[in-house]
Amino acid sequence: MFVIRFDVRRPEFGAAHADLYAAALDMAAYAEDHGFAAVVVSEHHATDDGYLPSPLVLAAAIAGRTSTIPLSVAALLVPLYDPVRLAEDIAVLDHVSRGRVSYIVGIGYRPEEYTMLGLDFGARGRTVESHITLMQRLWTGEPVEHDGRTITVRPTPFSEPHPMLFYGGGSSAAARRAARLDLPFFPQSSNPRIVDTYQTERARLGLPEGMVIAPGEGPLNVFVSDDPDATWGRIGEHLLHDARSYAQWQVDARLVSVALDESDSVAALRAGSVYAVLTPDECIDLVSRRGSLALHPLCGGIPPEVAWESLELITSRVQPALSP
Repeated sequence: MFVIRFDVRRPEFGAAHADLYAAALDMAAYAEDHGFAAVVVSEHHATDDGYLPSPLVLAAAIAGRTSTIPLSVAALLVPLYDPVRLAEDIAVLDHVSRGRVSYIVGIGYRPEEYTMLGLDFGARGRTVESHITLMQRLWTGEPVEHDGRTITVRPTPFSEPHPMLFYGGGSSAAARRAARLDLPFFPQSSNPRIVDTYQTERARLGLPEGMVIAPGEGPLNVFVSDDPDATWGRIGEHLLHDARSYAQWQVDARLVSVALDESDSVAALRAGSVYAVLTPDECIDLVSRRGSLALHPLCGGIPPEVAWESLELITSRVQPALSP
């Protein structure tokens, strides 16, 4: 199972944003043609490197270039949106994609995103619960009384009763909120205590055991090369920018993510477990053991022509060796 992700961030030395967006669309279509399991797009705001701020727009563009591959917005920072407009946009995208887009709901952890949009960071937990509850009511297509006004959202979603929503997070509060919202839980760490908190809260609420999709161990950003040393020389600084940027955002010690790498050099990054450049044979062995592979081909603004080299090795050398 191969999953491909895009966040379209770029440092000053990265490829141009227009080239990265064009490549993301081409790569999503390529992923579909080669049997990949899903395309994932992410969301952040108030960044210096242009991290994707409009995941629904990019998801719609990808849906227009593809016809069968599932898409995921991970995570969708729901408190940053007007819930009525978000309900409308998701309903339309559900029709455009014929139900192929799912969502991991998040509240975010960067105060500057809320400041930029004039929103209350401290209220984000309460806000996400009220937004999700309202959106689920609006997706019925029936008039809803809310804040002294009557609201009707049409069309109703293509999916019934609405697109698949997961709740994501790395804290006990997130686990309990996922249970209260009666949503499947997508923790950002493999800590079993968080999963236990989710299931315990569901039991307390009289709900059956819920679905949990926990992250696996091992590299989350894999590249394939016949000469890993040379490829590290070409993309190492891009990967280090990605790692440093993400680490700078992790100011809350309670939030531990499998994607976190606090390396301060390319050499340290290479010795870590989050980013990997593997030979085709090493990649075949990894996928044989794990059953899946996470790809981030344009990570840190990697030039598309370099990113394509890895993707084409995966489809020409790795996939055929894994075929039954």
